[in-house]
Amino acid sequence: MGQMPLLDAYQLSERYSRERGRVFLTGTQAIVRIALDQARRDRASGPNTAGFISGYRGSPLGGVDLELWKIGALLKDSRIEFLPAVNEDLAATAVLGSQQVETQNDREVDGVFGLWYGKGPGVDRSGDVMRHANMAGTSRHGGVVMAMGDDHTGESSSVLHQSDWAMIDRYIPVLSPAGVQEILDYGLYAFALSRFAGVWTGLKTMKDTVEATSVVNGDPFRLSFVAPDFQMPEGGLNIRLHDTPVASEARMIDYKRWAAEAFSRANKIDHKVWGKPGAKIGFVAAGKNWLDLVHALSLLGIDEAEAERLGLSTYKVGQTWPLDMKSFQEWSENLELIVCVEEKRKLIEVQLKEAIFDNRHGRRVHGWKHDRTGAELFPTRYALDPVMIAQKIGEILIEEGRGTDHIKAGLSRLAEVRRADNAPEIATRTPWFCSGCPHNSSTRLPEGSRAYAGIGCHYMVQWMDRETTGFTHMGGEGVNWVGEAPFSKTKHVFQNLGDGTYNHSGSLAIRAAIAAGTTITYKILFNDAVAMTGGQPNEGGLTAPQIAEELVAMGVKSLVVVYDEKEDIDRKQFPAGLRFEERAELMAVQRDLAQTEGVSAILYIQTCAAEKRRRRKKGQFPDPDRRVWINPDVCEGCGDCGIQSNCVSIVPLDTELGRKRQIDQSSCNKDFSCLKGFCPSFVTVEGGKLRKPKAEAFEIPDLPSPALPAITGTHNVVITGVGGTGVVTIGAVLAQAAHIDGKGAGMMEMAGLAQKGGAVHIHLRLANRPEDISAIRVAVGEADCIIGGDLVVTAGAKTIGLMTTNRTGAVVNDHEIITGDFTRLRDFRVPSDQLKVSLQARLRDRVAFFDANDLALRLLGDSIYSNMLVLGAAWQQGLIPLSLDAIMQAIELNGAKVAENQRAFQIGRWAMAFPDQTRKPAPVTQLPPDPVAYREARLVGYQNKRLAKRFRKLVDAAPAPLRESVARGYYKLLAYKDEYEVARLHLSTAEQVALQWDGDTKLTLHMAPPMLSKAGADGRPKKQEYGEWMLRSFKLLARLKFLRGTPFDPFGYAAERRRERAAIREYEADMREVLANVTDATMPVALELAELPLTVRGFGPVKAQAEAAAAARRSELLSQLRSGQAPLQQAAE
Repeated sequence: MGQMPLLDAYQLSERYSRERGRVFLTGTQAIVRIALDQARRDRASGPNTAGFISGYRGSPLGGVDLELWKIGALLKDSRIEFLPAVNEDLAATAVLGSQQVETQNDREVDGVFGLWYGKGPGVDRSGDVMRHANMAGTSRHGGVVMAMGDDHTGESSSVLHQSDWAMIDRYIPVLSPAGVQEILDYGLYAFALSRFAGVWTGLKTMKDTVEATSVVNGDPFRLSFVAPDFQMPEGGLNIRLHDTPVASEARMIDYKRWAAEAFSRANKIDHKVWGKPGAKIGFVAAGKNWLDLVHALSLLGIDEAEAERLGLSTYKVGQTWPLDMKSFQEWSENLELIVCVEEKRKLIEVQLKEAIFDNRHGRRVHGWKHDRTGAELFPTRYALDPVMIAQKIGEILIEEGRGTDHIKAGLSRLAEVRRADNAPEIATRTPWFCSGCPHNSSTRLPEGSRAYAGIGCHYMVQWMDRETTGFTHMGGEGVNWVGEAPFSKTKHVFQNLGDGTYNHSGSLAIRAAIAAGTTITYKILFNDAVAMTGGQPNEGGLTAPQIAEELVAMGVKSLVVVYDEKEDIDRKQFPAGLRFEERAELMAVQRDLAQTEGVSAILYIQTCAAEKRRRRKKGQFPDPDRRVWINPDVCEGCGDCGIQSNCVSIVPLDTELGRKRQIDQSSCNKDFSCLKGFCPSFVTVEGGKLRKPKAEAFEIPDLPSPALPAITGTHNVVITGVGGTGVVTIGAVLAQAAHIDGKGAGMMEMAGLAQKGGAVHIHLRLANRPEDISAIRVAVGEADCIIGGDLVVTAGAKTIGLMTTNRTGAVVNDHEIITGDFTRLRDFRVPSDQLKVSLQARLRDRVAFFDANDLALRLLGDSIYSNMLVLGAAWQQGLIPLSLDAIMQAIELNGAKVAENQRAFQIGRWAMAFPDQTRKPAPVTQLPPDPVAYREARLVGYQNKRLAKRFRKLVDAAPAPLRESVARGYYKLLAYKDEYEVARLHLSTAEQVALQWDGDTKLTLHMAPPMLSKAGADGRPKKQEYGEWMLRSFKLLARLKFLRGTPFDPFGYAAERRRERAAIREYEADMREVLANVTDATMPVALELAELPLTVRGFGPVKAQAEAAAAARRSELLSQLRSGQAPLQQAAE
């Protein structure tokens, strides 16, 4: 086959309208296109039909509705009605209704073809509808296809699921497409089958096929279907309104099921692919497992010619139920051994055994188990992968006397790859709530309470240390407590519930809890979006007042509306007599409701942060002229702001005095929950304009062209990064560039929950011909190129397992992109050095690191281009077999910030070709400060020279190994941040803000001065807002620092200040003891004791908690020191 023509005239917008040639589609877009192509076929063949699409979103089919909304005009022109449903079973019921049109005399069309979509759990909940609908039948000019999204590996589901058997239990035929082209092909086949046999049909989709991207044949007339010679019953097989249940069942069992099998045979949906007459061993698979099988054979060096030489044959099943028994019997007639490669509960295997049962001729079947030894071959749990399949097949072939040198060598390679798949998990990037997400606040609990999680974003709270564990299926929230409560000492729990789930089916769960008289508080978050799957609106335009009306009508005993003060709440729209509280009072509200018997509810109103951001860009949501800034001098790095807000826009700032916090202004969604952190460093800035980093002036020199790698079989690329940063775009650009270059490409997104700031993997296979690509998912040890957008994800065990020494090359962005763990773990750091060592151990000299975020910020003014820089760098390293022109054209086709992204690509190239030219210039000023001298000088500013002298005296008495540790610990105690010091440090606030904002600004300080604050609902002193006049007052207060520690110090009598002074005296005594008695053996103990004050950070109650922990540790360390023995860990080393 020659190379395909370039896509010169192709536009991505043509993916639905183009009717000839190649079309670039994702699997999701292919599902949408099935309906459009069916409409085109009907228009051409005569029947006056319409289309109806309904379903409910859920990964891996989370974006079907988004795609359909984008093409509303095209759907209308095609006479296709799209109606997203409240839930899956009601969607299926509506599709059932579309089949009834043909039975009515007042119809406007000859028939309506129906398309349903939903994930596996949606199939489960729709079972009753499916049974009724399939028994009733389909329209002769209509037909139904159910696109079911299965998640065999549970990557984005609360349970692993396989829907095939749910379909079969309702006598619904199942089609299993192997890739994007077959989603289209089998979808059209399914409509034809549905019309002929009067049955609903199931189209099985999975991440590997529907979240894949490929080039397909865009001709809607490329396939023709034939009707088999089948003896129909009187009245045919299609829908009829008046039928008895007994007659419906009889027609299904006696005719429809057999008609479906006959249709499969007539259209050769199952067929032999490889093999000549006389073959003795046959391999059979379907869908994703067919792709796995083909790839597994290639790993053993078996192509079609080799298969024929070895007497092997392969058989591809398209319709997994009912299996075309006759065709299978014909294919397998002369085989000695049939190997069925199938994951999950075996469907093909049981049918093929039935097919040959009466006429076995000694044929053996290997599937789940080895037919002689009973050993497990292809497990029913989790999923299969090509490497595992290749190892099993290789062993079988050797056992059957076909163990060639090629096969044995392939097995040795695979065994080595498996052995190497043992990288340690050093750090993980766990999915997290977005910056400013309402879940950050709504899921908090009062101390001593517990809660159950929900479905969607609520599910993630389970790993955020919030006493929230356990969940149910969607729509059962809280009803599990109905069964648990009578046997529990706990009298009350909270149940999280999103507005999307409430609308879907959760309202029934609340009614059930009320009916049972259970004591529970539902926390219903109204965030005005179905956030987990893309921010879709709630069906029917559900509003918060509507939910409130329904809850009152149901009989909820106590309902409190809690809202973000930035939301526009019209109380007149709500039922009369409700209690309204701002979200700052959430804890008090929860404590009240925890004492309320029966079912109570909190309706928490705060718009989804991601949706806010989208709407603000379109001018559809208020954007407060207010930002948060943290004074780094005042900040202690205690992390309380992260604990209070759970917000990932709070990022580290490393200083000589330790790791502080700062706000990432580019990702901040202006939630302002961080202001609850008990710390006086927080300032809000109104007015002015935040300065964007100014791009440095530069000119890219002429760059040498790299030697591009040749493609042998497939060239396997893995792209890693952080969810929500444009990683998918990089994969799409490369896939598009491959097609422009006339090459084949298959891409799969491995995102799942990762869109919420978690780990993203994009798998991309490139080939000289599209037919050379089978399984897209890159298997263990198969990666040729790693484009590492994030160090944590790239060095994760899962990614390193894909790499092979001397084969894989990588370019990695080593910028520290903090993980969600930083919000709750005060001292968390990304272990960058360990992660780099792990990558270097595997890749040796074939890995390059550079800080792409910093380079993008310096040269383009925005770190958002960092992934494109890494792509350019990987291309310059000779890791990507695509032409520069094709990549540039693909970036242009993508249409977003074309010039900037093309320039970013070239900067990435430059960073590899001439790294010295792009490296950040070292500051000319000075070397890192001497830690002792630096702190000594600061103490003069803090108090006076006498205090600095006191500091120096103790530090100088310390031996060299202890000197810096004593300096750091002693300084931390001496320079405690009392009222005078906070005032002094804030004197530079206006100046520091002016460095980041242009124009006139208004500053507000957020603090809780001890003498001016009252206790809040949480028992802590309540923070207040103070205007810029406070900065003027601080000038006077700072001058009064000479009162510190004297009898005239009005603040010195507070318990916190007395503890601080006592800690200084205690430390001095401890150090005198340490310096007098330290030995080589006890030096590690002495070092930790000297630096122990660094663990005491924060203000007020936060500091008190840290002091208690430090006191306990101090006792342990002093005991170890006095024993004269090294700590156990040190001794072991």
